[in-house]
Amino acid sequence: MCGIVGLFLKKDDLRPKLGDMLTDMLITMTDRGPDSAGIAIYGDETGGLKITVQSDTPGEAFAGLGEALAEAFGPDAKLRVVDTHAVLTLPKEHEAAALDWLEARGLRVMGAGESMEIFKEVGLPRDVAARFGIREMGGSHGIGHTRMATESAVTTLGAHPFSTADDQCLVHNGSLSNHNDMRRRLAKKGVFTKTENDTEVGAAYISSRIAEGATLGEALEGTLKELDGFFTFVTGTKNGFGVVRDPVACKPAVMAETEDYVAFASEYRAFADLPGIEAARVWEPEPATVYFWER
Repeated sequence: MCGIVGLFLKKDDLRPKLGDMLTDMLITMTDRGPDSAGIAIYGDETGGLKITVQSDTPGEAFAGLGEALAEAFGPDAKLRVVDTHAVLTLPKEHEAAALDWLEARGLRVMGAGESMEIFKEVGLPRDVAARFGIREMGGSHGIGHTRMATESAVTTLGAHPFSTADDQCLVHNGSLSNHNDMRRRLAKKGVFTKTENDTEVGAAYISSRIAEGATLGEALEGTLKELDGFFTFVTGTKNGFGVVRDPVACKPAVMAETEDYVAFASEYRAFADLPGIEAARVWEPEPATVYFWER
């Protein structure tokens, strides 16, 4: 039993409030997943690449990292430390080299992209959001997850969202029964996962389909044919977010839409403090049906 939230803003005047609204939604889902939490924020672009990394020993790992980054990749490479995470910005042409460089330094890459930043840690959603200052973050859309671990350890790497491609990530409520088989199939295509979590396999499947030329909608439709189990997926991309539930619709889900936003949550109570919710169109997403919104 986990909790999922998602918020897609249709109007730019709400962008400064994105983190605040998402934080309230996430905290409301605490009793669905109190062991860890995470949020992906799609914020302002820098004209280059943003890479979010994490360390269990940030004081040691991030000391001198900014200077080393600039020396390795030039003066346009910058570092912003956020608690146990850090966001690196650098020219996109350095992406492959930078990822190898970071791995050699023992840093965990949470995600990369032109607009996406991912923050996740062990702990109550309220505490995780406060540590990273999520309330102060603005952007166009975001997704979040509160986890109750049932099939793998309570760790930072086990927390959602999972990202396996630039500006793409996934949160999941449920369990996949064929994730090991799919992991092997993806590996044959050169797509590899880093954890034992089945959600990362779902993320890798969706991103691999998009890399092969599928649209977000087509990739989500593919999950209904090739991923077995029960699941609600909410996926974020640079341009928007999408939702799909398994054919049985085993896990709870609800959506709300106004002229200003589209919101998703595992339970309606996560919408309680959203502006204009009393006039929203509220519905339960249908089983085996893809929904997505893009800018």
